[in-house]
Amino acid sequence: MSSSLSHPPAHLPPAVALQLSQQAPVTLRSTPSVISSYSFTTLWSAAETPELWTEYENLMLSCLRTGDEQSAGVCLERLTERFGAENERLMALRGLFQEAIAKDDATLKQVLEEYETILTKDPSNMPVSKRRIALLKTLGKTTEAITALNEFVDSSPTDAEAWAELADLYVTQGMYPQAIFALEEVLLITPYAWNIHARLGEVLFMAGSSGDTSTDKYLAEALRRFCRSIELCDDYLRGYYGLKLTTNKLLTSLPQASRQSKSDSGLPIPDIKTVERLNETATAKLSEIVRRSVSGESGWEGYENAEVIAAKALLDSGAAKSIR
Repeated sequence: MSSSLSHPPAHLPPAVALQLSQQAPVTLRSTPSVISSYSFTTLWSAAETPELWTEYENLMLSCLRTGDEQSAGVCLERLTERFGAENERLMALRGLFQEAIAKDDATLKQVLEEYETILTKDPSNMPVSKRRIALLKTLGKTTEAITALNEFVDSSPTDAEAWAELADLYVTQGMYPQAIFALEEVLLITPYAWNIHARLGEVLFMAGSSGDTSTDKYLAEALRRFCRSIELCDDYLRGYYGLKLTTNKLLTSLPQASRQSKSDSGLPIPDIKTVERLNETATAKLSEIVRRSVSGESGWEGYENAEVIAAKALLDSGAAKSIR
């Protein structure tokens, strides 16, 4: 199978996932449906490898992304033959397949009922618990999803993915303090995740822009989180974008006295000169990223097109204000 299938399909670009899906029928025909790890059966079956089942699972998910339900079904059948229908991970994958082929909300609600039946028998089935939460979110049952996620992190407090999902749901409800807490929990588990530092900075910035009385505290902490993000990853566009946005707001909307005071946490809010230098740094780096990414320079192709466009728009708006 393709080496791309060794990586989680969510991390694959859409074009790569589509290519894998298009090749799926040929790939499945060339891979024996009978696999065995026992030496005496290798005369009529292929030897099992550690990577094979990961590749089957990832091929199934890539096929579901692109609508090839038939090939995805074949992958699911082979996985089920190998590991059994009662395998926890297979239960979740089977549920995901049923969600993908569902034609309406009524069918999705039936899948949700199946998840709840499984969890009634085995509340510790984490893969199915996660699928249930994802389906609640899909059905627009945000409050129930938040409740379910809180129960999940109570039983599995080191699941960074669950805390991050909980933070996103809190943000959709405008519950910024709760979202900030959830992201801080993510950073306790993954302290060097620059993307999470930047995401926390974004939520802090939103909280500081919501009219709350703690605007100074939120913006000052957002500034520090964006700085930590780019310290950990020197070319992280979202980190520099957030730093530029936050310093712009600090320079234009906060009074001088507030910038020189202390935040509620006791940490000093950066002075005006520090904020100006950080703004210049963010402007210069964003300009470099946009220029090199747009020109297609080697090593600068990995940025999302939408993020590059947003960065250019932010730079252009700042240039327009300077001209006026």
